[in-house]
Amino acid sequence: MSSIARRLLLACFILAAAAFARLGFWQLGRLRERRAAGEVATAARQKPAILLQGEALKQSTTLAQRRVIATGRYDHAHEVVLRGQALRGVPGVHLVTPLWLAESDTAVLVNRGFVPSPDAVSVVSDSLVEPGPVRVEGLALTMPAAGGQPLEHRGQTTWARLDLDALGSWLPYPVLPVYIQQSPDSSLPSFPRRLVAAPLGDGPHLNYAVQWFVFSGMTIVFAGVVLWQGRRAVSG
Repeated sequence: MSSIARRLLLACFILAAAAFARLGFWQLGRLRERRAAGEVATAARQKPAILLQGEALKQSTTLAQRRVIATGRYDHAHEVVLRGQALRGVPGVHLVTPLWLAESDTAVLVNRGFVPSPDAVSVVSDSLVEPGPVRVEGLALTMPAAGGQPLEHRGQTTWARLDLDALGSWLPYPVLPVYIQQSPDSSLPSFPRRLVAAPLGDGPHLNYAVQWFVFSGMTIVFAGVVLWQGRRAVSG
């Protein structure tokens, strides 16, 4: 290898090592942000449950990660099916049902939980209707504003995820910007299977950071080998 080619290779190794290290520090920054958000969410979850009525409806954007209680009637005619879900390796869907809030013209979406489905798309929800006035308790979560991607399949519309903008246009009444993930309760029907709130962990950021720093270190080692071989060639 010529000296020019060796220098170019050495420069590439150095640039790559710097880039890998930068990605590692970026992941550490993401980890700090996640932990800070986790502390805020933990504090919110520990507060007493709040009833969704009156002033709470006007401040719904501040209810994320709060335990809430809502009363009303389900609108099963506008049920939202979230496709591509799984629970303990079993494919299925999530049923999200609008709840007309008592003494209000507004609805809140309630993720009632998991229903098995072999293709993770199709579901017959007639037997899953919950009639009459209901009382729902669960965790309020922010609804994304994009990425719903509705799909028509065998006469049934399913969604990739909740989408505030798309669902706001699709539903014939106003909906809150948060939805409720209903908490498990032994008094509720077996299906949909109510879901336990996801834990507030560190996520994968620390592992990713370690991987990027390892890549950076390996690249520096390779650069050292190239440098050593170049000096050896000159001395020889």
